[in-house]
Amino acid sequence: MFDRLSLLSADPILGLIGQYTADSNPNKIDLGVGVYRDAQGHTPILATVKKAESILWEAEQTKSYIGPAGNQQFNRLALELILGDAHTALADNRAIAMQTPGGCGALRVAAELIVAANPKAKIWVSDPTWGNHVPLLGDSGMEIATYPYYDYESHGIRFADMLTTLRESAVAGDLVLVHACCHNPSGADLSLAQWLQLTNLCAEKGLIPFVDMAYQGFGDGLDQDAAGLRMMADQLPEVIFAYSCSKNFGLYRERIGAVGVVVANSERATAVVSQIMRIVRGIYSMPPSHGAAIVETILADPVLCQAWVDELALMRNRIQTMRHALLDAMTAQGYGDRFHFITGEKGMFSFLGLTPEQVRRLIKEHSVYMVDSSRINVAGLTPTNIDPLVKALTAVL
Repeated sequence: MFDRLSLLSADPILGLIGQYTADSNPNKIDLGVGVYRDAQGHTPILATVKKAESILWEAEQTKSYIGPAGNQQFNRLALELILGDAHTALADNRAIAMQTPGGCGALRVAAELIVAANPKAKIWVSDPTWGNHVPLLGDSGMEIATYPYYDYESHGIRFADMLTTLRESAVAGDLVLVHACCHNPSGADLSLAQWLQLTNLCAEKGLIPFVDMAYQGFGDGLDQDAAGLRMMADQLPEVIFAYSCSKNFGLYRERIGAVGVVVANSERATAVVSQIMRIVRGIYSMPPSHGAAIVETILADPVLCQAWVDELALMRNRIQTMRHALLDAMTAQGYGDRFHFITGEKGMFSFLGLTPEQVRRLIKEHSVYMVDSSRINVAGLTPTNIDPLVKALTAVL
């Protein structure tokens, strides 16, 4: 049977990891892999996570199953973190969230739910979008279409083109995938005024937003980064969202996320829960418990939660500091106008606007690793590698 299968090419990011690992240059720089790094280049365990784990170590009494819905306390606290504890959708019991294995699990469960409700579903995704969006959503059977988003020349958003495409080509019942904040891979985020225009268009056309929130707190702050999603949940009858705790809690390998849905009333919310339970039972039966217990412990304790908010602010501010440091260094080399956009972007990612050949030279001649599109992980920058990076960039420009 398996002799019929052909060898697939490696995932670009995974292939880049292999190249970087094999490089013997002690001064090599990894700007490809999308994980947060501190000033020493490490991906640390947050102090609040360690504290929560120490509490769990003493308090946890069993490793028994928790069921397809996962940790119910986590589900409630995550929903309050995402929508705000005073949101009308919570008061009306028309919003639900269920724990999943990471943001990827949330995306896939949501995709299966959508197809169960509408086997002919079509979803519009931004051009560009995160590389795993299309496989995760498309493999469920949904039709994938794209709307214009990033302008590679101006390094801004093609918002007018985005609205025109959705207004002229999308039809009632289509879904629109939107990044809640810290757009991956561009770092170019919608303004609140643009969120309002998009919300109004969805209402006018009968489109259903599907909001992917993988970086809450990495843009402007927890509430600011959720403002667009909260607006949609307040003004539209149906909104779907996928959530990840990988970045803002540093729980990458614990695989902790949530799928959420806002519907018109509590009866529909109950029906949605039953459908998600069926989907989960048929895919992975139940999500892993440990990461959810960590997040629950942090969010349920006001002191620990505030300490986490403070840690998150430090991560966010470090990334912004590195953006300014890179721009300052490139400006000193006479390239300020070319890289002015970097400080206006949000989150971990940015396109440098290099050609694939320039990227290949950076890797081969300078051991600076990034994907062919020249998307970099700004969190990979440190005070010690800024100057070598700038030297390498000026050599290939």
